Amino acid sequence: MNIGSEIAELTMDLCRRASVTPDDAGCQDLIASRLQHAGFVVEPIDAGGVRNLWAWHGSVGPVFAFLGHTDVVPTGDLAEWTSPPFEPQVRDGLLYARGAADMKGSVAAMVVALERFVAAQPAHPGVIGLLLTSDEEGDATDGIRHVVDEFLRRGQRIDYCVVGEPSSELVLGDRIRIGRRGSLHGHLKVRGVQGHVAFPEKALNPIHAVAPALAELAAIRWDGGNAHFPPTGFQISNIHGGTGAYNVIPGDVCIDFNFRFGTASSPEDLMRATEAVLVKHDLDYRIIWEISGAPFLTADGLLREATHAVLQSHGITETIADTGGGTSDGRFIATLGSQIVELGPVNATIHKIDEHVCLGDLEALGRIYQSLAERVLLVDRHSSTS
Repeated sequence: MNIGSEIAELTMDLCRRASVTPDDAGCQDLIASRLQHAGFVVEPIDAGGVRNLWAWHGSVGPVFAFLGHTDVVPTGDLAEWTSPPFEPQVRDGLLYARGAADMKGSVAAMVVALERFVAAQPAHPGVIGLLLTSDEEGDATDGIRHVVDEFLRRGQRIDYCVVGEPSSELVLGDRIRIGRRGSLHGHLKVRGVQGHVAFPEKALNPIHAVAPALAELAAIRWDGGNAHFPPTGFQISNIHGGTGAYNVIPGDVCIDFNFRFGTASSPEDLMRATEAVLVKHDLDYRIIWEISGAPFLTADGLLREATHAVLQSHGITETIADTGGGTSDGRFIATLGSQIVELGPVNATIHKIDEHVCLGDLEALGRIYQSLAERVLLVDRHSSTS
């Protein structure tokens, strides 16, 4: 289907590739070929079966990079989709496919914006690039985390980073992310004594034992948040216990839970407070902690100022900047000391059946991305030489 748009055609081409995480399914090869043709240097930085791509143009000066991912979440029940998730279809100006909004549409807009930027300004100031992974929706251990470790080793910096995550709520550009909360996982195992349900006095039910502690943890107000981050949230995500038999008291129970936290609480504080509750309830427990990301915040500066100015110049005058949502690969880029803004399409259908994106939004996003790169690199050049 020829619908007369470079960005739409590229989005559809990417969406035809069933790149369920961590499989890239050839997406990055397609993008690498296009960017090489446009004069970019292309470097694979793969690890552990995960595809990572770093493509850049220019050699001296500040580094402006777009960040995205080519992997998508599983489709769910195929029978519930109106059209096959990896056979993109356009209906009423909306492109339906898995990954259309999260985030192959953004990636396509970035690629076309980069091509147009370099064609218009082949001798542009600074360095402009694109960083991609196929491990954002999965474990995220061999993706951007790995690339950042490599960048730190070689001294590669990224001064400004625009992440293409679908940040918008109702209309394109009504919300951008200027940071994200941290994520702390707890894997808790509480031990009891297995026995027959008819003789509870000869056993110790760990589910019964841990229930009051879980209720107390769920009721705690961990902090009040601050100007940039909401209060810390605690959620239990999984409980596993029992042998499968209805007449056996289990010998142990495993609970997974998560904290989403800002800068009002440290992970160490949250760990200590959690374990104090477990000790208070006299539980026989073991807990494994995992921090998948620290909170980060981009303060007022060139990238935030440029983003608001560019959005206004494209007719988007009401934009909220916040730190909501889940985590993103921006948390790894933040360790490079980068200014980070997340700006992408409407997120109403991401990870859902019949995921879709507005084609008009993708066209606008491509223009916004190009304008943003031009504004940041031009302003940075002027400020550094004045």
